[in-house]
Amino acid sequence: MDAQAALAWLDTIVPAQTGEQLSDLQKVILGQVWLGRKYLDIARSYGCTEGHAKDAGSKLWKLLSLVLRQKITKSNCRAALERVLRKSNTISNLIDCSSSPPNELSGGKRKGEREKVLNPLPFTPSLFPSPHPPFLGLQTIRVPHTAPKIENSNFIGRTEAIAHLNALVNQGAKVIVIQGEGGLGKTTLAQQYLQTQNFELVLELLMAKETQNITPAERVVEEWLKQDFAEEPGVEFGVTLTRLKRQLHNRRIGVLIDNLEPALDRQGGLIASHRNYVELLRVLADARVQSVTLITSRDRFCEPGLNVNHYRLPGLDQSTWQQFFSSRGLVSDSPTLEIMHRTYGGNAKAMGILCGSIQEDFDGDMAVYWQENHADPLAATDLKNLAVSQINRLQNLDPQAYHLLCRLGCYRYQDIPSIPSPGLFCLLWDVPPEQHRQIITSLRNRSLIECDKGKYWLHPVIRQEAIARLRPSDEWEIANHKAAEFWTASVKKIESFKDALQALEAYYHYIEIQEFELAGKIILKSRNNQWQQFLPLGSTLYRMGLIQPILTDINQVVNNLENHQNLSELYNILGDFYWITGKISQAIACQEKTITLATQALKSLVPQVENKHTVYYLRMLEVDSLLSIGLYQIDLWELEAATKLFQQVIYLAQNTKHHRWAEKASVCLALVYSYLGLREASYQLADVVYENLTNPKLVEHTGRFAYFIQILGQTYVNLGEFHRANQMLNQALTFAEESHYMQVKAKTLNGLAEIHRHQANFDLALANHIEAIELLEKIGAKCDLAEAYFQLGLTYQKMAKPDESQSNFHQAMQLFTEIQAPKQVERIQESEFRIQNSEFRIQE
Repeated sequence: MDAQAALAWLDTIVPAQTGEQLSDLQKVILGQVWLGRKYLDIARSYGCTEGHAKDAGSKLWKLLSLVLRQKITKSNCRAALERVLRKSNTISNLIDCSSSPPNELSGGKRKGEREKVLNPLPFTPSLFPSPHPPFLGLQTIRVPHTAPKIENSNFIGRTEAIAHLNALVNQGAKVIVIQGEGGLGKTTLAQQYLQTQNFELVLELLMAKETQNITPAERVVEEWLKQDFAEEPGVEFGVTLTRLKRQLHNRRIGVLIDNLEPALDRQGGLIASHRNYVELLRVLADARVQSVTLITSRDRFCEPGLNVNHYRLPGLDQSTWQQFFSSRGLVSDSPTLEIMHRTYGGNAKAMGILCGSIQEDFDGDMAVYWQENHADPLAATDLKNLAVSQINRLQNLDPQAYHLLCRLGCYRYQDIPSIPSPGLFCLLWDVPPEQHRQIITSLRNRSLIECDKGKYWLHPVIRQEAIARLRPSDEWEIANHKAAEFWTASVKKIESFKDALQALEAYYHYIEIQEFELAGKIILKSRNNQWQQFLPLGSTLYRMGLIQPILTDINQVVNNLENHQNLSELYNILGDFYWITGKISQAIACQEKTITLATQALKSLVPQVENKHTVYYLRMLEVDSLLSIGLYQIDLWELEAATKLFQQVIYLAQNTKHHRWAEKASVCLALVYSYLGLREASYQLADVVYENLTNPKLVEHTGRFAYFIQILGQTYVNLGEFHRANQMLNQALTFAEESHYMQVKAKTLNGLAEIHRHQANFDLALANHIEAIELLEKIGAKCDLAEAYFQLGLTYQKMAKPDESQSNFHQAMQLFTEIQAPKQVERIQESEFRIQNSEFRIQE
């Protein structure tokens, strides 16, 4: 008596008596306990915790005790079931059927009655090892045609997969390879499909896990003929195949060849010692047979001359994971579930393992489990083993592809989630170029790398193991160097966020190997951008509003650098990042460091022709830092200090190679004068710049000055010249929207809102204020945000809405207090005082 016969019988009587069905895990427990296995071993093989297996076992013994009307326990279940089965006429008939040909049925069946032959056990083959190794092949059971179909409650989310298989079969496919990574559910899908498609007989060939244990094709076919077709095999394999083919012509047979990859070589063909499987598959693929063969494999099957179809099984979708976890009573947390699903690529095995761990170890709380384990997606031993076994096999079969897989672990797959082909080629530095495509194909065929439209990536689970192997190796540094060089070379011009983020990837590779000077050079590498400027990457990222991550990145570099020239420019860029986040004192300190370092470097230079560019560069840093400090002082409302700084920049840069900085300083000085009420002086400076900016010969180049065009527009707003102000602000807004310059867009909208306020167009004013505030909050521009709230308060003031006005004034004062700008707070308080006085006079 064996466990499979017992399970077949129980699948008939348990639902009839209780209305319940044995779960997959309960069937596995019964089969393993039958063989004397312990709960710990059962849990490991099934992919759950020991406690979960014990709970399922306890419910199983209670259910069997109810059905059999006697006490059933783990220790007595086999003896009790064998005793009951021997007394059962139903099982006697089943035993007779399984050993007699169809035309010799006994036990009261009419001669010639057609029997229904199924494999009713949706279990993983490796959980029921054969009692007679090394033959691990055929396992079929004959049951009466009245036996109910097996319903697998765990089989969910595969409606489309079943439909896809049906479509292939309807198109004439005879052999279908279901391919995918380990744990995806290939075997479960194949078994469920074959069990539900009304095949007269289902044959399962369970390929051994180890190549040396694979059963020869000759023995498999002999076993099929003898045990399932009551026919003797031939002396020669060719004759045996002919007899099998004749049987397949006459009957609709389903065949499952499970876990084919141990029989495949590095190219995906069958290994030399088992080439007879090619002949078997040729018979199964014959268009004249009525059989349908499903093959499951982690590797792509690439055997020339065989007509097979491939179906790449996708991971389960998120809604299926939600259904699975909810059906087990787990605390549902959609954001956590979404992250977990993405991390494991919808892997079915991972879903079951995670569910068991969450139930047993975290009281069903998914969020708490993920909080503890998100940093290590391979924390569960079974998940780690799933990845390790696949990668170990690749290491043995294809060392070059294995090295590439490990090296691919150096990529982050975060801001840039997929890598183009050149990003893989650069990691094959020790392989001839003509072999590159072949090696990448090897990874794709083994489902170890994902691909879409020529872009590649590793699932986090595979990457975790890949990087764990790469990091301690002597290839860690060179892989990161090669990847960084690839990213740097891949971006020629920055025209979008994606370009900027792609260029920044090189920084992270250098940080990983503590090459801080090279990381700094990535921040400082200049490229043409959408503003027709040739700017360092850090400055471009600033203009795009990517603030916080770059602030951290630059700080990490400056704390580990000694090169004065690189440091001076990094501090110059860092100052602007501190400024926009409202840390003005730190911003000023950075610019002062830039000036100090630049001055020291200039003093150390020997006046020579080859130093000409360096001198220009250092002088530029000096005037640019002075200009920046002047802008910072405006936000502090230290207008006299700002005036002196802009005048100093004009003095140093006018009519020199740095004359552009003198022009920028003139625009800024015009703005300060307008705030101070020096209208004539402001007009004189502003009009000169206006004439230059509206010169038809210069218009196409004005995009690079978008920030200063906005300043000029604000100057005309302050002067009451609304026509010119509107002209300049709209020009700046166009440039800002086209080039994703978020700060300029927000400041421009704020200026336009002021114009609408003066013209009593309050709806437009409020709309522009709100949009500006949303943008500034998004990029974290604290100084500009404080000013935006102040201006919104002034608009509500003019609308005679004192409560709204006061609320926004207080919001602005709070921000300016955090920025440490007391004069700005005084400025707002004066506005509030004017409001109160105005209200008092009205009441009088």
